[in-house]
Amino acid sequence: MNGDKSTKRKYGMDAELLWKDRKRYFGLPWSFTRYRLIKKGDAWLKLFSDVGLLYSVVDELNIYRVYDLTLHQSLFDKIFRTGTIILYSNDERNPEFRLRHIAHPYRVREMLSNMMEEQRKLHNVRISEFQV
Repeated sequence: MNGDKSTKRKYGMDAELLWKDRKRYFGLPWSFTRYRLIKKGDAWLKLFSDVGLLYSVVDELNIYRVYDLTLHQSLFDKIFRTGTIILYSNDERNPEFRLRHIAHPYRVREMLSNMMEEQRKLHNVRISEFQV
């Protein structure tokens, strides 16, 4: 997927598109909500949510800041093979980043989980867990 021209135009010539999808209704991508996972050289790996047609709102999340993720699947999601992934991060502005009704949610969850671990090691970030 690294041949996406709009990715290079928006994020720079060394940007690489690793994954993209749209929010889906009844399993079909009839939405103006787009998700992209972009890697820019060795500098960063970010997840983008772009919502809108004429007026867009773009949210981004550094993958190394994510400390947990959850997959939700309703009955309709199971029927249409979609799901919602919620990424929990220590980002003050957006502590819950939702990828709503995406295709192949189990594959995407596994991919994101592996990338979270890689990015934490690369940026020397440790997530501490406390027992009460």
